[in-house]
Order: sequence, then C-alpha cells, then structure tokens
Amino acid sequence: MEYKKGTPVLIPCPDYRQETVRNALEQALEAAGGLEWVKTGMRIGIKLNLCAAKKPEAAATTHPVLAAELTRMLKARGAEVILGDSPGGPFTPALMRRSYEMTGMRLCEEAGGKLNEDCGYTEVTFPQGVSLREFACVDWMRNCDAIISFSKLKSHGMQGMTAATKNLYGVIPGTIKSETHFRHEDPMDFANLLVDLNEYVKPRLCLCDAVEIMEGNGPTMGTPRHLGLLLAGTDPYLLDRLGAAILGLGEQEIPYLEAAKQRGLLTPGREDEITAMAAPYVLKDFRRSGATSAWFIRTPEDRGLRKLEKKALYLLYRSRPAADRDCIGCGQCANNCPAEAIRIQKGRARINRRKCIRCFCCQEFCPTGAMKAKRSPVARLTGR
Repeated sequence: MEYKKGTPVLIPCPDYRQETVRNALEQALEAAGGLEWVKTGMRIGIKLNLCAAKKPEAAATTHPVLAAELTRMLKARGAEVILGDSPGGPFTPALMRRSYEMTGMRLCEEAGGKLNEDCGYTEVTFPQGVSLREFACVDWMRNCDAIISFSKLKSHGMQGMTAATKNLYGVIPGTIKSETHFRHEDPMDFANLLVDLNEYVKPRLCLCDAVEIMEGNGPTMGTPRHLGLLLAGTDPYLLDRLGAAILGLGEQEIPYLEAAKQRGLLTPGREDEITAMAAPYVLKDFRRSGATSAWFIRTPEDRGLRKLEKKALYLLYRSRPAADRDCIGCGQCANNCPAEAIRIQKGRARINRRKCIRCFCCQEFCPTGAMKAKRSPVARLTGR
C-alpha cells in the first residue's frame, strides 16, 4: 500500500517477538518517511508511556521489545538514545528505576539506550499556548535534539482515549501534573493543554503500540485486548484520528482532537482515507472508560442557548470517579487528588462530590482498579 506524505500508517504486528517487532517497525518507519533525518551524534529522546509501574502484559505501558528495537535502529545510525517518562506522583531516580524494572525497560539498555534518571525540570514559556503559556518542562526532554513519542493505545476516563497526543503530558514532571489538573479542570481547557504541549515539543516522529491495547477502566487498570497493530506518523493528531477510528470512537468524543480541529491543526480532507485504512480493524464493541463527551464538547460557533444546552448536557452525562467494593483503603487516591476531595474513612475511599474536579487522577493511581469512571444514570439509560 502506498501512503501519502503526512498520513499516518498502520502495520500488522501480531505479537511482541523480536523478529515480528523488528519487521513491523521497519515497515512502519519506511511508510512514515524513514529515519534519514537521524544523524550521527544526535541526542534522541524516546518519550515512552510509563504511566504506572506495571508488567508489560498489563498493557498499560509501551512494550519494552518495541522500545528496544527502535533503540537499536537509532543507535545503528549513530544516535545517542535516551528513554523515559515522567509518571504522576513523586519524580525521583529511585521511583524511575523501579518503573524501568517493572515495565521491562532494561531491555533498552541492552540495546544501547540510556534510561533517564535526570528528574530536573525548568520553567519554560510558550506564548502561542492556548491553555499553557508557562509550565514546568522536564530537563531530559529539553536537552534532546529530537523527540520520538512512543505511546500506548488505551481508554481514558477524562479524554476518552490516550495515544500520541496525550502521551506528551509526560513533559510535565511528577506531582506538578496533579496541580496542573487542578488549574485546568474543564475537559476542553485540559484538551487545549495537551495540544499546547505537542505544539511546544513538536515530536519528530510518533509511534503507537497497538499490539495489546487497553479497554474499560483505562489508562492503568483496564482490560488488555489483542489488536495486533503498530501505528506510525509524523503528526500526533492524525495518528490519533486513526486510533479513534480503530476503536470505533467518533472524533467528537475525544476532546483533544476537537481542540486540535478548532485550532486548525487537524484539518479536514483525510477522513475518508483514514476510515478506509481503519475499516478492517475497527472494534465495534470497544469498552470505553466513562461516558462519551460527544454531546457537550464546546465549539467556537456555540452561542446563547446552545452554550446553556451543552452545559446542561455536560452536567447530565459527565462521568465521575467512584470506588467499588474492592477498595482496600490504601490512600493512593487521596494522596494524589489535586482537589483534596478524597478521604479514607472506615477503610474505604470517600469522595466529596462538591470538591471533585473529575480529573480521574484517583482512577489512574488506584493500585487495585477499585476506583472507576462511573457513567451517569442518564448516560447509562441512553447508551452514551
């Protein structure tokens, strides 16, 4: 199949065996434009998705075999390769080392890469930003000549889906993520924040591990599901348009894709070819994490009653975090709640609904999966 320049690509990758992964990566990179831009001595950062210290089979993180094979390919071109992320919670060398061990990323060291342990950050300015004009940026990524975003395709409680665009939230260090959520609690404000980060970093290449994806209670405690694909492209928004099509999600259900559209960064005209590319792989029964946002995402054209209508729909359909009977009262949710809306009482997490900002940090940090994105009664009744 021939691909037009800038169009994302999908390549079958049925398993994580080294030979399978190598072949899929070679095909994906060739179709996405190749690695000729990589020059000897370049310092290239691979931004992984290491949102939680989980084993690869949990399908929560970028798979280490994919990351290691990409590292080998970059090293063969004479590049210095640094891999890492900044998960939520404390951003320390000790916790990063634990994450690398649990996620199997030591394979990347064997491939010649360096796993980042620099936990410094710098306050940067971005005058073009819509939601973010000043923010804390991790130093290890700032010090690279080019960034490759290597994400994981998963469900997400607040944004519907996480892939290439959401992956760059890892630019913001550790606990500052929770503070950032608190300052940007509106879903569209946060969506524009994600777009701002992508426009600031401007990743040179985007790859997405869709071999084993996550559905349901994503992005950390959902259910793995086999898809057998590797996605690649040079534009994070177009790649995520392809990812949404595969998952059977409408673009209007993904706030950050709508934000990119409103800013002219996700232009119309390629929907048909992306839909055709995704068609053989579309999951008609993909389990979302929370209710669809399709009915209440704001657009610049909304005026008067339309604004009020969407506000009402948001209040009726928005999901909320809730702990089920599996809650063990460990306190991880309370410790990481930016709004300080959670208390542990009688061995269970209790949420103050008046203070909750629905950022779903509690859901991401829950070690047992007891905290879930619960759909509203109206959303359940209407199947949305």
